[in-house]
Amino acid sequence: MRSILLRTGVGASVVLVIVAAGCALCCLGQRAIGSSTCDRCCAEVAAVEETNAEETNAVVQRQFVEFPAEVLADKILGGLVGQLFGNLNGLPHEFKYIDQPGSVQQYTPGLPDGARTDDDTDLEWVYICALEREDLFPPTPEQITELWRKHINRGIWCANKYARELMNLGIQPPLTGQPALNPWSDFNISGQFVCETFGLAAPAMPQTAASTAIPFIRVAVDGEPVQATQMFTAMIARAFITENLGQVIEAGRAALDQKSVLRTVVDDVIAWHKQHPTDWRKTRELVKEKYTRFGGRTRDRNGYELNTAAIIAALLYGKGDFVETMIVAFNFGWDADCNAATAGTIIGVMKGYRWMQSQGWQVKDVYRNTTREEMPEDETITRFANRILNVAEKLIVRNGGKKVSRDGKTVYFIRVQQAANVYPLPDWNQRFGQLQRQLRGAIEADLLRDDPTAKARAAYLAICLDLWEPLRQQHPQQCSRALEELNKQKALLDLVRQSPEPNGEKLKARMTAADLRRPPKQPSKE
Repeated sequence: MRSILLRTGVGASVVLVIVAAGCALCCLGQRAIGSSTCDRCCAEVAAVEETNAEETNAVVQRQFVEFPAEVLADKILGGLVGQLFGNLNGLPHEFKYIDQPGSVQQYTPGLPDGARTDDDTDLEWVYICALEREDLFPPTPEQITELWRKHINRGIWCANKYARELMNLGIQPPLTGQPALNPWSDFNISGQFVCETFGLAAPAMPQTAASTAIPFIRVAVDGEPVQATQMFTAMIARAFITENLGQVIEAGRAALDQKSVLRTVVDDVIAWHKQHPTDWRKTRELVKEKYTRFGGRTRDRNGYELNTAAIIAALLYGKGDFVETMIVAFNFGWDADCNAATAGTIIGVMKGYRWMQSQGWQVKDVYRNTTREEMPEDETITRFANRILNVAEKLIVRNGGKKVSRDGKTVYFIRVQQAANVYPLPDWNQRFGQLQRQLRGAIEADLLRDDPTAKARAAYLAICLDLWEPLRQQHPQQCSRALEELNKQKALLDLVRQSPEPNGEKLKARMTAADLRRPPKQPSKE
């Protein structure tokens, strides 16, 4: 038998094995790696050589990867620190480069004062802590709402802030992430910057990564942003078992709906990189020309098209070099810190944290809580990573894998999954009609209740779902009172006023048609 070792960091390796049909997983725990047969059932075991994506995918459904616990922990920590580097070191570049790229030439990763909470990582921190405590696979809308009410009340923006305000009105996920109700939700990049730790928690299990993430992601977004979730969690999951960036990107592409715009975005960047392999600026120019569709305003700079392109370009032009990948991500601009965080997670998994330490980069082991109520005040980066490992152990076992002890050391056997789309793109016209039919009864009941919040909720939902006029004709006095209550929801109406085109304009037109007073304009964080 040929033994193929995949390098995963300084002095570490992982062995991939294929179990013959009918060989029980428990046999893996009894067999010495490198022997040609299984001791208990004598099934043949062959090593898998990663030669190309097609061969890997052909066997992945019956393939297991063996990870010593210290190697898995190192890769998870490497991915998390890579995410933190990209996020916190990238903040000075956030939305700084729109018309033209940045000019960063040198960069040394570092967190000498430690890390801190930011919406690029701390929503995931809340979710990982909850998944560590409880088996929320999947969580209920009530459980997610409780997490938000308890922990997530500030330091959030755009789609997430809008979703949180809808919760104050008594609307629960996933309704809070429906484009008909949340005008940010069909383009905002929350689907990207809230997804990385789900990939870290599902090593070599891209479908599990996506299915675990999606209920949490759909709090604020849906449609193409959730396709981005599936793509990037698949890429992170695949990065645990290969350092071939082509295979990593292909795994992400395979996780997309066939109709997803992101397939074209990825294919374009790959083609432009091939045409201009040493000129990332030219590729950035081509990306900007094709995918800037709203004059470079919020819908563009905060949208999935430009930012996904930036991540793929950073990976291709970075060529697996962590520092170069970060430099390209910073310089591509738009929401640069989010993009660098996602790219940094992928390369961080490949390299592992021990490799990062060997570079001499300063990292203080602190994750300072500055935003999340009733969350630990003494968190460390290492403890955060250990929480992810604990969740990963749950998911490994749920996916048919196993944790065993060999020679006093813990080893994980992980059933490797093929990357595939698990949540297709919705038909928005069909979804809108479904919401009208499903919610009309509840809206009418709320109109008739003697509860100010219920009446405000009824007015908002009726206006968003084009049910206002028929209900007003049927219940004129109740609708008048409901409109008065909705007018008192200043925070929500401020967000309506701030909502970007095109959905924001449609919603504001509906509000005007319903005779809702125009809320004052407030500055927004793009």
